[in-house]
Amino acid sequence: MKSAAGANWGSTHPRIHAFEVLRSPAIASIAAVGIFLFAIFTLWLTAAQGLYENLFGSSAPTQLGALINQVLTTPEGWTLLIVGNLLGPVFAIVTLCTTVVAFPLLLDRDVGAYVAVTTSIRAVLKNPIPMLARGLIVAIGLALGSLPLFVGLAVVIPIFGHATRHLYRKVIQPVEMVPLPRRRASPAKAKTR
Repeated sequence: MKSAAGANWGSTHPRIHAFEVLRSPAIASIAAVGIFLFAIFTLWLTAAQGLYENLFGSSAPTQLGALINQVLTTPEGWTLLIVGNLLGPVFAIVTLCTTVVAFPLLLDRDVGAYVAVTTSIRAVLKNPIPMLARGLIVAIGLALGSLPLFVGLAVVIPIFGHATRHLYRKVIQPVEMVPLPRRRASPAKAKTR
């Protein structure tokens, strides 16, 4: 299967093709989805900062121990933990639902960002439990990969990239091949039959 970037998905030399995405006709749509993700990230950070400032004011603790004490021993801290842990998954689920197959779809087919995002949403709505399980696995994997000074991400991210390719192939139906019309036998060949 060839992607829009021209790279063969089953290539034995994927590093050679890694930068072909920059020449992809879908680069504008990929950038649009990237900007959309940046907007979600910015809203997420703004919501977290707003929640913190609403509970504790605009001054941040000067030491880590003071922050831990403030969060774990005060009613405001428990509110921060509870509301923050309810608010964060909302943004994570929106991100998962809108991009679970968007990037592979943009590389594989000639579609725009809107179609890729809505296709991702439909894929999650059609397979909610497996998709949420995948989102949980990715979240846990990224957290574990971040623990050893982010070095583990060098292992985790390529694995998730490979898994995303397989997820995309399972969830999105391959483009149907239109059968070619049969050629009619020439009159001379038709008489010999």
